Amino acid sequence: MTEPLGWFEILAGMAVRLWPVWVAMALVFAGSLGFRRHLGLYGKLFDSTVGMIGYAIVLFWLFTALFAGVIITHDPLVQLSGMRNAVPGAAVAMPAEGVYPHYLLGGDALARDVFSRMVMGAREVLRIAPFAAIISFMIGISLGLPAGYFGGRLDTVLTFVANLVLAFPVILLFFLLVAPEIQSTPIPGVMAAILFLVPILFVMVLLNARFFTQPAKRNLYLGLVAVVGLWAYSGLAFNADPLGVWGMSPNLLNVFVAVVFVNAPTVFRIVRGITLDIKTRDYVAAAQTRGEGPWYIMMWEMLPNARGPLIVDFCLRIGYTTILLGTLGFFGLGVTPESPDWGSTINAGRRLLTVYPHAAVVPAVALMSLVLGLNLLADGLREESLKD
Repeated sequence: MTEPLGWFEILAGMAVRLWPVWVAMALVFAGSLGFRRHLGLYGKLFDSTVGMIGYAIVLFWLFTALFAGVIITHDPLVQLSGMRNAVPGAAVAMPAEGVYPHYLLGGDALARDVFSRMVMGAREVLRIAPFAAIISFMIGISLGLPAGYFGGRLDTVLTFVANLVLAFPVILLFFLLVAPEIQSTPIPGVMAAILFLVPILFVMVLLNARFFTQPAKRNLYLGLVAVVGLWAYSGLAFNADPLGVWGMSPNLLNVFVAVVFVNAPTVFRIVRGITLDIKTRDYVAAAQTRGEGPWYIMMWEMLPNARGPLIVDFCLRIGYTTILLGTLGFFGLGVTPESPDWGSTINAGRRLLTVYPHAAVVPAVALMSLVLGLNLLADGLREESLKD
């Protein structure tokens, strides 16, 4: 029978399983250091110790999610006989040929491998949080720029709607949007149809403003964006992609829409505030004097000069979204019961926290470390952006 592992052997075993992560991180750091002086704000990040610590943590979890299928030692949904609440390093009883002989971080109350569930949990979180934050920012920018630049009645209406959403307690609004009863109504579909359309319009306006005086390039780029965008839109919003490349389960779509809807008003207010400040700058007046159109000024004069605060907030917002997703999973909302996401895993392990703490502590530490890394990365980016 295989002997159980000690803590040194457990750590060594995890380090070996994570070899794709170490290789990928080494390549990224080596390539970035070689060209750091040509990489703008990203290159300057390497001058910040705090920022680099956060960046390393975020990269670790990003590559862990990417290579999760290679890293895991067992199927995160499979239960092995005799491994219920197994302690870290426990040996698998009579493992079949090709089965990893240990549970590196122990087993949970359903005899599933905690290490593998932690690794797959990273994939569950990182396939929602960054993309939801990106769409939230596209919506916030698309509405915040014209609201701050044009002002007047448009600004009043958009600000009132944003304040109306923000006036509702975030957690309660989140719970309301992902409640199972909502899935049987057309509300998620309608919201998805509206929210997923904005990024396509955003990119098209961006390219149209940039290449307005070059019709051939403009039409080519707009056509490509329209084809690819509507293809993705049909799959994500309506699950109607004929090729099956784009798609979301009803549960995932519900969570995604809720995250975007909750975050977009906050981004709108940030962009609007920055726009009100930037539109008084001399370079904006110079662009107006040259006869540049308002959308060109907003997208290609003002937005690049707002990148520092927006990048910082983007990192923080991914962290907030990660916490929200963990909270949802903890309460069993928006995810399937067997999902290895960190929130539901913590909830499942808390019932035996005083006896077998590893099942809850491992995903909790993973969640905490990712959010910490994002916060440190945001601090580093803020520190370097202020030096520009």
